[in-house]
Amino acid sequence: MAVTSTMLALGTEAPDFSLPDTVSGDMVSLADYSDKSGLLVMFICNHCPYVKHVREELARLGNDYASSDLGIVAISSNDIDVYPADSPEAMKTEAQTFGYSFRYLYDETQSVAAAYTAMCTPDFFLFGAENKLAYRGRLDDSRPDSGIPVTGKELRAAMEAVLAGETVSDQQLPSMGCSIKWKTGSTPAYFTS
Repeated sequence: MAVTSTMLALGTEAPDFSLPDTVSGDMVSLADYSDKSGLLVMFICNHCPYVKHVREELARLGNDYASSDLGIVAISSNDIDVYPADSPEAMKTEAQTFGYSFRYLYDETQSVAAAYTAMCTPDFFLFGAENKLAYRGRLDDSRPDSGIPVTGKELRAAMEAVLAGETVSDQQLPSMGCSIKWKTGSTPAYFTS
């Protein structure tokens, strides 16, 4: 069932994280991006048809902004006992197959997804100056089987604004996708209320 993002309040400070990168094995934390003008945190996974629909654009985003002053990480938080296609090994293969130049991190405890109030895959959180949330919501208006091309235009516009030190428009629409696959007994209150 498709769900939409929580639309965390703009200006919220980026929650801390320290997670393993499934490609390099390195631990990656929020502090690693402290010298950047901004950070895009994307909650994605391998099996979701909404992510499959946009993964080539996600790879383009990573490549287009690789030399910019904007950091990018992707995080998968799904329960891999129920969804083994989202395992760290499968994440590494996905990243290599589709050319993800950004770090693809595994949130085994699901605590980072809960801290960000991530609701769906994909779900996007763009932080600007002082790690304050500048944009949350959708990549663009394309959906699987919609016939609308995937361009990333809404997220890209927000990223350009953050890089230019400008205020991002607060006219933001929620992302839509598959729900985060929470472990039994660990579904956060914001998800069920």
